[in-house]
Amino acid sequence: IKNGDAFQNRRSFLSSAAAVGAAFGVSAVVQPEAALAGPQIVTTNTGIKYAVTKELQKGSKAIVPQKGDFVVVEYTGYLANGQIFDATHAEGKKEALLFKLGSNAVIPGLDDMVSRMAVGEKVQAIIPPELAYGEKGVCLESGECLIKPGA
Repeated sequence: IKNGDAFQNRRSFLSSAAAVGAAFGVSAVVQPEAALAGPQIVTTNTGIKYAVTKELQKGSKAIVPQKGDFVVVEYTGYLANGQIFDATHAEGKKEALLFKLGSNAVIPGLDDMVSRMAVGEKVQAIIPPELAYGEKGVCLESGECLIKPGA
């Protein structure tokens, strides 16, 4: 897949997810323009940008994890060029990521994002470098970087 194709696939996924969510999430008649609108992009005070792609069922009580809770997440990590650098469902992996919220077990941006989510929600998030791998990136002793500094 070319980088542009990956971006377009994610964009079309977001658009279709928003349309499906709008169609099922509203009891009134949905205007076509509203059904085709993309999800709302939220920017946190820490600089994370995200869109909820799967909301809770209407009438469900939101259960939000607290610092110290153990959480289980499934995720796919993309670089800015669309390349996947890690995923819980990648080849050879069949388990979700389990970690203690607030324990520094994962990058700060993932910890922050999960602390804002309700159980059952799905989001797509853009985590700024300073909340991810920062200026160090993920580099081998040889100097080759799996995740470039500032990515």
